[in-house]
Amino acid sequence: MRFVIQRVKHAKVEVDEKIIGSIEQGFLVLVGISNEDTEQIADKMTKKLIGLRIFEDENGKTNLDLKSVGGELLIISQFTLYADCKKGNRPSFVRAGEPEKAEKLYHYIIEQCKKEIPKVQEGCFGADMKVSLLNDGPFTVVLDSDEIVTK
Repeated sequence: MRFVIQRVKHAKVEVDEKIIGSIEQGFLVLVGISNEDTEQIADKMTKKLIGLRIFEDENGKTNLDLKSVGGELLIISQFTLYADCKKGNRPSFVRAGEPEKAEKLYHYIIEQCKKEIPKVQEGCFGADMKVSLLNDGPFTVVLDSDEIVTK
């Protein structure tokens, strides 16, 4: 499982020119799911996401987490996070999770986040989405379950 987390001042996602999700200060999270991923891995990744201390405190140090600043979440599915570009110039997506399994885990992640964060917005799984954001910092962090989760 891979999360690309961007600290944002605001972000939104549109489908067919209609805004389906928008947040103010918080994280825009792109979520990639592989066939090896499970709810247990999702739990660990979600816990790490919510606990990330990448907001500045009164001294300008990145000591505050999402809850401490009243931050919001916009979570977008992104199978292309599993692009394999080793051969040729056209990426392969064979490591990306099968759509049915990936969608189930994507919604599971959203529900777990809603237990901790009051405002959680989402994209539309499998749709052609347009995502807009104002990156704050910029501050972008990549979480990969292969690096942070003991399977």
